[in-house]
Amino acid sequence: MLKKIKKNKIAFISFLTIILIILLAVFVPVITPYSYFEQELSMANSPPSFSHIFGTDNLGRDLFTRVLYGARISLAIGFFAAFLNLIVGVLYGGISGYFGGNIDNVMMRIVDIFYSIPLILYVVLLMVVLKPGLVNIFIALSIVYWLRMARIVRNQVMSLKNKEYVLAAKMLKASHFRIITKHILPNCFGPILVTATLAIPEAIFTEAFLSFVGLGVTAPMASWGVLAVDGLNSLRSYPYQLLFPSLFICITMFSFNFLSDYLRDVFDPKMK
Repeated sequence: MLKKIKKNKIAFISFLTIILIILLAVFVPVITPYSYFEQELSMANSPPSFSHIFGTDNLGRDLFTRVLYGARISLAIGFFAAFLNLIVGVLYGGISGYFGGNIDNVMMRIVDIFYSIPLILYVVLLMVVLKPGLVNIFIALSIVYWLRMARIVRNQVMSLKNKEYVLAAKMLKASHFRIITKHILPNCFGPILVTATLAIPEAIFTEAFLSFVGLGVTAPMASWGVLAVDGLNSLRSYPYQLLFPSLFICITMFSFNFLSDYLRDVFDPKMK
């Protein structure tokens, strides 16, 4: 897969961009001498300079440091959503598609009920009930963000469970667990990987939207969405305070989307 990514410039640049952002988020204490909550009121609303390359906010905090620390929270939310897709969505959809019959009808009707309402509305309602906070965002995502993966995996399993190699495994008295994990799910790897990759930018955007409506992470933590909201309040006077966190959101979302589009083409047998 990595060899194929290198042959596509856009996908390769997107992959390197994602790795770079992750490394910046991990090693931010080494990269910058400032703390993300350290206030210096004498430097409030300073424009970008050599000492503060992204400038400072209204409390004199280094914006470059806060953007990199915000990457930790935003990426954590994105990767948590992808992890949920892989664990809950794959297991739920795999069981539903493999056993079929009444089990499939009951399990998929539950998914259809949840899926009939936009997922972002569920998240907003749950955040209103649970109150803003990083842990509550994780809880809200864990309830609804696996639905799409479950439907995709279920459809894939339904098309694979009657293949000759699966029937051969059944004839050899292989357990249901072994058939699902060793013979069926590995052949669903392409759609699973693409869907999980797409879940990351979607979750990052969801968190940014929640921050805009006041339901995001709470102080002193600051995600990209929170920084964008803070910058929006001073857009006319200090536009750079909105520019940099918004730029990181856009770059990250474009990178994951370009990479997932290429992975979809790589694993789609109709494209070969």
